[in-house]
Amino acid sequence: MAAAAAVDIRNGFADYNERFRAVTRRARVRFEARDFASAQMDSIERMDLYDICVRATTMRLERLLRERVRDRDLWVDIRRAFADLIAPLLDQELNKTFYNTLTRRFFVTSGVDARIEFVALDIEPTDRITHPVSRHSYAVWGQLPRVCRRMLEDFAFAVPYAHMGLCALRIADVLAERLADWAADAANPNPIRAIELLDTVFYRERRAYLVGRVFGAERIAPLVIALVNEDAGLRVDAVLTARAHVAQVFGYTRSYFQADLPTVGDAVVFLRTLLPYKPIDEIYTVLGRAKQGKTERYRHFFRHLAARRDEQFIHADGERGMVMAVFTLPSYPLVFKLIRDKFAFPKETVRAEVMQKYSLVFRHDRGGRLVDAQEFRFLRFPQGQFAPALRDELLTRCSETVRIEGEDIVIAHCYVERSIRPLNLYVREAEPDAAIRAVIDYGQAIRDLAASNIFPGDLLFKNFGVTRHGRAIFYDYDELCLVTECRFRELPEDDGHGESFYVGPSDVFPEQFPRFLGMDAAQRAALLDAHGEIFTVRWWQAMQQRLLAGSVVDVPPYPQHVRVGVESFPPKVGL
Repeated sequence: MAAAAAVDIRNGFADYNERFRAVTRRARVRFEARDFASAQMDSIERMDLYDICVRATTMRLERLLRERVRDRDLWVDIRRAFADLIAPLLDQELNKTFYNTLTRRFFVTSGVDARIEFVALDIEPTDRITHPVSRHSYAVWGQLPRVCRRMLEDFAFAVPYAHMGLCALRIADVLAERLADWAADAANPNPIRAIELLDTVFYRERRAYLVGRVFGAERIAPLVIALVNEDAGLRVDAVLTARAHVAQVFGYTRSYFQADLPTVGDAVVFLRTLLPYKPIDEIYTVLGRAKQGKTERYRHFFRHLAARRDEQFIHADGERGMVMAVFTLPSYPLVFKLIRDKFAFPKETVRAEVMQKYSLVFRHDRGGRLVDAQEFRFLRFPQGQFAPALRDELLTRCSETVRIEGEDIVIAHCYVERSIRPLNLYVREAEPDAAIRAVIDYGQAIRDLAASNIFPGDLLFKNFGVTRHGRAIFYDYDELCLVTECRFRELPEDDGHGESFYVGPSDVFPEQFPRFLGMDAAQRAALLDAHGEIFTVRWWQAMQQRLLAGSVVDVPPYPQHVRVGVESFPPKVGL
């Protein structure tokens, strides 16, 4: 019986994995046809696949195991048989996570149960992977433009390039310019020795990406080439060689990639060579393997927590929220967000509505301005690792989801996000120039969110954060809604009689926004100079009309200065 159950679980994951890849393979066709609406629907379909396949496997196991489906002794044997079955597989960890999801559904496990679950807090799962991911390799001995053209030719699309020669020339020029300091000496001035690109093309939103790295005599840099499909054909839109820019493309504020990887673990190992400081959980997640991302986040955090038994959880920096209680471990860049039992006036939201907002963010195009929030259930922590004030608040104000079991605190439901510095604190602490840059990017964040049909609801600085790269990100979702659902209005003129006027639940008055942001004079002037129109009704109503008409506003995941304009380059002989 245990052996049969193990086979069924392995087959259940194999079915999920093949269906996942089948949806992913559509990305190329969507890109070539510029069918970006269908691409977004594919992303949502792929997100739903995991739970669909888990439910199907659960039903089969219930029929197979009958009254013994919750027999822990039997599941000890199933675990052992399953481990033997998947031992030869490269993606063992993805199979183990699928298995663990099933056991947690059957047993509603609080914390972990090492007898029936796979738990490995002592090692990184990718450390044992030595299998090289499939890639194209190019030796560079002069004539870099020719090599770049060959690279583009190796990744064939059904749509032709508007001018492949110019694209290749632009890639070569950018690489030569940015990596000029790699040149070893005057006798060997060529700084670039080789280039590698993954076989798999990465797709997301309106772009396709060639992902790899470039080698010098003694140095290595990431290389990401962004392609766009326009009326005239394909064109190189950006060439990225700085880790900060590549990290932004693979960041936690973007939708997940569509990348048809035959195996995932070897690709994660390769991507970590490009982004050595990015957590492994974020790499899995941005590849669309969200459940594995949660597993790796759990694994890494609890390993860290076990080594910091004297450190306590505390309230996260920033103003206390009326809807969420937020805490953190000071030495680790995560925050835990719990929905309060009751919300302070004037909040009229209920728990189910808050959860719907987070679900919307999970399934929506985040436009590079919304933090990816992962939903966790039944986390178990030692009571002693909570500061007394935090412990008391959780037990009294979040009692619907927090309880004590023996020496532990169990949290039945929470959201976990990457920790970023609240904008209202950042603008007080940073140097004046840095604060002004953050305020200006806050205005750009509102534009980017609006372009992806997101209205934050509450635009106060306390609801935005600043990343280590200086980007303003929104993270407070309890009042978030779609731009197309809002009614943007002008404030009635004051006739001197102080008469009141009706304000509906969807009414928004943009001209009021700057009054409550807490800016100093210099910050206010900079924000209004750069983004003054976002505080007008006219701008928001125009954005609404564009969105309702089906217009898609492009929000590139990299800064303007790394974009290239190949159309301005004259053709060269031989390309």
